[in-house]
Order: sequence, then C-alpha cells, then structure tokens
Amino acid sequence: MIVISYNVNGIRAAITKGFLDWLSAANPDVICLQEIKALENQIPTEDIKALGYNYQYYYPAQKKGYSGVAILSKIEPKQVVFGTGIEHMDFEGRNLRVDFEDVSVMSLYLPSGTNIDRLSHKFMYMDDFQQYINQLKQTIPNLIICGDYNICHQAIDIHDPIRNAKVSGFLPEERAWLDGFMKSGFIDSFRYFNNEPHQYSWWSYRANARNNNKGWRIDYNLVSDNLKDRLTRAAILPEAKHSDHCPILVEIK
Repeated sequence: MIVISYNVNGIRAAITKGFLDWLSAANPDVICLQEIKALENQIPTEDIKALGYNYQYYYPAQKKGYSGVAILSKIEPKQVVFGTGIEHMDFEGRNLRVDFEDVSVMSLYLPSGTNIDRLSHKFMYMDDFQQYINQLKQTIPNLIICGDYNICHQAIDIHDPIRNAKVSGFLPEERAWLDGFMKSGFIDSFRYFNNEPHQYSWWSYRANARNNNKGWRIDYNLVSDNLKDRLTRAAILPEAKHSDHCPILVEIK
C-alpha cells in the first residue's frame, strides 16, 4: 500500500496548477490531503473518481475557505471517522480517519501557532490529540497518521535552526511534544530510511526560499511501531509544486 500525504494549500488552486495530472502519475492507493479550503460540492469529485479514487471523504472546516482535510482512496474502507469528537478540534476540520482491514490511515492538520492565541490553542490541541491517540491505539493499534504537524522535530529538519529557535514550529516545547508523541509508539517513516540533511516539505513563498531550499520538514507520515517490519519505503517528493508544501510518501507491505 502506497500512502501519500499532501498539504495542498487549497485544493482548487492546486488543481489549476496540475494537481490531478500529478495524482494520476503518482498513483498512490491512498492520499491524505490537508488545507483543502473547500466544500465537497466545490471539488471536481467526478474527475478524481475517473483516476480510480472511488472512495472520497472530505471534512471541511465550518469556516469557509479555511483548513479542512480529505482522504481519497482506491481501496474501500470498512469504516470512516470524521473528527475526534472533541469540539475545538473538529470545528476546524483537522482530523479524518479511514479504517481498512488491518491498518487505519488518518489525515491530520495540526494548527500553526501564528500568534499568542493560536499558539495556546495549538498546545491545547496537541495535548488533547495525544490523549485521543492514546485511547484510540487500544482498539486500533495499526495506525498511520499522515499530515502537516506544523512542527520541525530536530535541527536537521529546518534550514536555519539558530535563527528559528524562537519561532513557532521550532519552539522547544513544540519539539518536545512531537518527540514525546513519536516515543509514545510511532516511527517517523522518512527518518527510518533517510538521515540526510536538507530534506524539507515546506518552504515560505518569500525570498525565493524553495529555489534556495530554505525549508522546514513539518509534514510526517508517522507509523505505529508494530508496523515497523512492514515498512518498505518512504520519501519526500519535492518535484510536485502545486503548493508551498510538497507531498510525502510511505509504503507498507
């Protein structure tokens, strides 16, 4: 099974930049999208279905044109779960999960901490999400949590760790949370296969950052520890340029 995660920063905008042609060529079994910024009736679902994605699930934010996640699948899930049941998380359409026979895949869009209010909201979300996943693992042990975590884990994951040490996304408290979350039973699938520096998944639109590869690795496919022996490949796909993020891929047996 090939699973891709992609923050498209507006699915309609991404489609105008060739997203559907790219999706046809990449051909994952499942793709998790974040920041769709659209309602289902604003998305060309028939065009997507024509690519083989008969199972499409959209979970937009209540605020129009903001946030929202989706999962497109070629495989029929046995269950689909919209949200977490925690109101402050679900209001913004940030969690969507599909359960297959022996593995579950979640699309996650963790808040950014752009100001003091949003940073406190982000920390509340992170704490509640950890508790939610701790409980979920008791009944669904085989989890792949794909998405934009809005946190760089380590210095190797950001182009300038010194200057960004006090910027949200690389704050010590955020990094400690992500480290603890991974240690609670998840593998960073990309780092499982690749320890090279200068590997990023997001670049600012400013100062020609992408062409200069001044980026951040804030998108992860985190895989339950007990799926470790089934991991076969993980990659970042920076050649896809429909967003300020790029897709990330994980393959499991």
